[in-house]
Amino acid sequence: MESQLDRFDRKIVSLLLSDGRMPVTEIAQKIGLSKTPCQMRVNRLRKEGVIRGFRAVVDPAKLGQEHVAFVEVRLTDTTEDALTAFNAAALKVPEIEQAHMIAGAFDYLLKVRTRDIRDYRRVLGEVISTLPFVGHTSTHVSMEAVKDQAF
Repeated sequence: MESQLDRFDRKIVSLLLSDGRMPVTEIAQKIGLSKTPCQMRVNRLRKEGVIRGFRAVVDPAKLGQEHVAFVEVRLTDTTEDALTAFNAAALKVPEIEQAHMIAGAFDYLLKVRTRDIRDYRRVLGEVISTLPFVGHTSTHVSMEAVKDQAF
């Protein structure tokens, strides 16, 4: 897909990454196209899945969710059925902000966001540890987000 994006497509994506609410007229002006072809490109980029959606970027601390922990998870079984079961269950846990399957000493790395350490302890003990095939977890608590930027 990447090779099919021309310079206008890349500029559109770049502008929307910096401001997802930028009007098409402003995008068109900044990239040197008229409004209609620019709108068609934005629609095509959405249809093709290059632009997957738009969302608000919020301050987690102002929502009472500033505690971040990274959890290494080792499964007891890594068959396709076990991975599928773990993935499906992890998707349902609102405190799991990110879940990455890892090639290495453990199977998954989870980014977990909670109110505080007590809330994290509850989520770890009552939720994460009970996910399918979880055999071992190891927690790393974030002291400060030096860079926290979505693509």
